[in-house]
Amino acid sequence: MAITTDTLGDIAERVEAGERLGFEDGVRLYRTRDIHALGRLADLVRRRRHGDTAYFNVNRHINYTNRCVLRCRFCSFYRPWDADAPDVYELTVDEVVERAGEAYAHGATEVHIVGGLHPKLPFSYYTEVCRRIRETCPHLHLKAFTAIEIIHFARIAKPRMAIREVLTELREAGLSSLPGGGAEIFDDRVHDEAFQNKVGETEWFEVHRTAHELGLRSNATMLYGHVETIEERVRHLLKLRTHQDESRSSRPGRFNCIVPLPFIPEGSALADLPGPTGLDDLRTLAVCRLLLDNFDHVKAFWIMQSPKLAQVSLNWGVDDLDGTVVYYDITKREGQGTTHQEMTIDVLKRLICEAGCVPVERDSLYRRVIRGEKHWSIEGEDSQVPSPQPETPRERDQGRGLAPEGDSRQT
Repeated sequence: MAITTDTLGDIAERVEAGERLGFEDGVRLYRTRDIHALGRLADLVRRRRHGDTAYFNVNRHINYTNRCVLRCRFCSFYRPWDADAPDVYELTVDEVVERAGEAYAHGATEVHIVGGLHPKLPFSYYTEVCRRIRETCPHLHLKAFTAIEIIHFARIAKPRMAIREVLTELREAGLSSLPGGGAEIFDDRVHDEAFQNKVGETEWFEVHRTAHELGLRSNATMLYGHVETIEERVRHLLKLRTHQDESRSSRPGRFNCIVPLPFIPEGSALADLPGPTGLDDLRTLAVCRLLLDNFDHVKAFWIMQSPKLAQVSLNWGVDDLDGTVVYYDITKREGQGTTHQEMTIDVLKRLICEAGCVPVERDSLYRRVIRGEKHWSIEGEDSQVPSPQPETPRERDQGRGLAPEGDSRQT
């Protein structure tokens, strides 16, 4: 299918031929005013790889603490680790396990666990979380701990541990994969301006490289729309592509997907910045699909892009809308200022169908989930996991599921 465009003709020819694009191509794609041609090119590549399929999963996010020793300027989530305020919290191991168990009992196939860098929680807290979730929820995929958290664990362990040792212990305790958070933008200038005290690209890649060497999958992210330039975004993506080339050729693990994350200024030290527009979101998702030819999946995290824009992005290169989420404390765009930010399966399916795609429930590794009235299973596997259909928000509010997350926080 030929893409007609006056400004991107040569790029379109190479995309249609399946050729790899470079840095200058990425910059041109970002700067083109022919946004419809950009969208059509990204959609072409998406449909070539996935046809009409669009993925979602039944998951739940758990943020175990907002206490953090860092002071990243783009972050509105953290609270000083020694602060004494009503909105400062840390969950006990029992509370984290209870929430994971409730999600599992109501049909979740994944929990996503991340938090701030708490200097007083021992490394044993994190291994115990993994071990007990694995014991109580044996078929639940545990995606947990960003690269910066893994580095933090290595530093607080007594005696200090190597990254490989930390990941090995967590994997043995039940960790299934890593999220991609903390990548931000791989650039020294941006690092110094927006998150100076946070580890940079060398350390982030060390964690993911080691995880891939150990056979763990992980995600990759890019936080865009703050102090970075278009050129810095493109370089960031190309560094991810290079790492993925290496992992796919020589390591048992690799990146599952790219998750572009729009910067949301409200409540951060960079609140004076406007943040990205909807068109910037669509451009970024499309460019990710076109540049990252070795990534199977591009995810629009509806919590941050908004459900409406995430739906449109299914025609701009995106093949995954993430999942039900339920509670999310990092940003509060969709929860009217609360942590309860949930998308039901029915709504996810409707968004996907209206975009002209076929909804497919996946697990964390993009295997199809087969769901019956009382069991779910992974396509091609014999084991069936007893569980009812995931409950609705109304049922949860009536006491059959989780109470609002803030109700059980500890200060």
